[in-house]
Order: sequence, then structure tokens, then C-alpha cells
Amino acid sequence: MIKKIIVSISLLFSLVSFAQEGTSSPYSFYGIGDVRFKGTIENKSMGGLSVIPDSIHLNLQNPAMYSSLKLTSFAIGGTFSANKLKTNSQDEKAQRTTLDYLAIGLPFKKLGVAFGLLPYSSVGYNILNRNSSATILSSSLYKGSGGLNKVFAGFGYQLSKNISIGADFQYNFGRIETTSLTEVSEIYIQYGTKETNVSNASGINFNTGLSYKGKINDKIMFFSGITYAPQATLTFSNVRTLATVQIVSGQTANIDEGESVELAPTKIKLPSKLSFGAGIGDTKKWVIGSEITFQNSSNFGNRFNDIDNVTYENSTKYTIGGYYIPNYKSFSNYYSRIVYRGGFRYENTGLVINNQPIDDAALTLGLGLPLKGAFSNVNVGLEIGNKGTKNAGLVREHYMNFSIGLSLNDRWFQKRKFN
Repeated sequence: MIKKIIVSISLLFSLVSFAQEGTSSPYSFYGIGDVRFKGTIENKSMGGLSVIPDSIHLNLQNPAMYSSLKLTSFAIGGTFSANKLKTNSQDEKAQRTTLDYLAIGLPFKKLGVAFGLLPYSSVGYNILNRNSSATILSSSLYKGSGGLNKVFAGFGYQLSKNISIGADFQYNFGRIETTSLTEVSEIYIQYGTKETNVSNASGINFNTGLSYKGKINDKIMFFSGITYAPQATLTFSNVRTLATVQIVSGQTANIDEGESVELAPTKIKLPSKLSFGAGIGDTKKWVIGSEITFQNSSNFGNRFNDIDNVTYENSTKYTIGGYYIPNYKSFSNYYSRIVYRGGFRYENTGLVINNQPIDDAALTLGLGLPLKGAFSNVNVGLEIGNKGTKNAGLVREHYMNFSIGLSLNDRWFQKRKFN
């Protein structure tokens, strides 16, 4: 009963959380925003490693891993982010709290299925540029909010004792609103023009996976995984509104409301992505693995073609991570049953601004805290990293993400032998 209440509350909470801004990065100005990590806190705490099979935790990155589930799993997770943004002349701070995923996995012998909702990208920036002369001050203010979400459903099937395959299908949808306000200031009154663009997106893509696991000896196992997502297309319907504004004492009032104009739909190609990795370990004690991801993002673009200082190149991400459990069978020492996770990732994001590639690197740590008398657990993670550069007038982000998630696991479809 308690679990059903928790699930119901989580579903209601998700309806609000997925509509909130999920980033404070100025780099979300480009493309479709900041592309979010598609995975649980367990994977995120190991640098994003996805090659480890798990019987009680959902693996949202490789659908072939759904076949490893032995228990019905309900997973929900969220993140508090604290960012410090630095340029060569100033520093700013920003904070966000977001819901990262909401998913359910169901095991049926050799078949595992999963479905859920998670954010795909987030837009959330506030950029001010000022230019001044002896008599006139002009400034441009850029604001953006919204993002894309995805509903997914997938399956994993165990072809043999060692090999599993899987696929998931994803429907992407969302709304992005951006505003640019250009002001020219005299002594008491500011005049300006405001342009608002609203884009509603939709599109379908899918992801396929293959996993292998086998014994090296009685204790040590070898496991590997491959995922491939082909190129897909997002379609945006766009509406633009232009207005003339007057600003007195910091308050904006529209002089000319203008009119909304429906622009021609635009399309953005979601890049194809290929990842493969491998690892070894005693899954009840320790595991270490590594993974590499290639993304064909050179064909990526922006919603509008009026940004001339940005290009895209193919991106690569490197991941290494693992976990350690002192003694998973211990009944007398709770700390011995905690899962200690760690990892590192480095990514060339593919975004190039003013001829400067935007890189992202982070150290990750995490804990899996078992709940008493159940297979369920609370997972916490910490991610500390840097993104971007201060070169060429750009921004370097120093971020710290604290994540917490809940994994509720139970047997749902088992026939009772006794009443």
C-alpha cells in the first residue's frame, strides 16, 4: 500500500517537474538546449557506465539490459544543480532542481519491458550584452526556457544464457520559448524592440542494444554492451512575435504589440549515436568497466538559421567507472551492504562557438543505500565538473550536481502458493 502511494505521488509530482527549466547553462542557447543524460543515478554515479547487467535496477541506456531484471522495478530520480559561471570579467551563480526520470521495468522470464518519461533537453539561460558610448547605452537581453521530453517504451530479450538484445522507441515532444530584447537608453527612458520565438517540437526515434555476459572463472565475469541509435528528425512549428517596448524605472511596457507570425516549420536532425564498452568483476562484490560513445553531430543545427558564430562537429565521450560492495550478505553491519560507486567521464560535446570546441568533464561518486527488509534502495550521487571555456569571450561553467533517486523493487506477477 505504501509503495502504491509513493508511486501515485511521484506521478503527480512529475507532471509539474518536467515543465520546469532543467538548466542554467548559457550553452542551452544553441541547438535544442542542453541534452540531458539518459540514465539512472546508479549509472550516472559511475560516469555514465551502462555495460553492467543488474537484476534489480533499471538500465535506461541499453535496452538489452531490460532482460536482466528479476523483479518489477519502479525508478524515480531528481537532481539539485549549483553552477558557477565565469568569464574573463565576471562571475555569476545559478541553481536548479529538476526531475530526471520516471520509469517502470517489468520482468517476464526471458523478456523484460520498460516504459517511462524523462527529459531529453533543457533550455534555461539569461544573457545580457552591453555596449556604451558617451551619450547612449545599448544592451541586448536574451532569455530562454523550456525544453524537450521523451516518452519511451522498450523491451529486452534473452536470446541465450550469455546474449540479450533490445530496443526502445521514443516520442519526443516539448516547447522552447526564447526572447531577445534590444534596448537603447537615454537619460530617463529606454526604448527597445522585443522578439519572442515559440517553438513546439515533435519527433520519433529509437535505440537498439546488445549485451553479452560470460564467466572468466568461478567468480569473475566479463560483460560488454553495444547500443546504436540511428539518425532521426525533430520537426518544429514556429511562431514569432515582434513588439516595440518602452522601459521606465526598470518596468517594461509594450508600445506596439505587433503581431504573431507563423514561420515555416524547421527540422533538426538528431545525430546517430554508437556506443560500446566492456567490464569485468565479481558482480556481488566489485565491478569496473569502460565505455566510448561516438555521435555523428556534425549535421546538427539550430532551430533558426540566424546564428553565424556556431558550428557542430562529431563528438566523442569516454567513460570509466565501477562499484564496490564490502559484503552484500551482511546482516550485522549495514555499511557493508552499501554500494559504493565512482567514475569519470570526458566529452567533446560537438558544439563549436567562435572556433572554440565546448568540452565537458566530470568526476562522479555515489552510494546505494539498501532499505531494510526489501530489495529496494535509495541511491545518491555527486557529480563535480567543468564545461566550456573562457576563451573568445565565452563562459566556463563549474558545476556540482547532487542527485537522489528511489528504486522500488518487488515481485508483482508471482502466483501465491498459500492464502
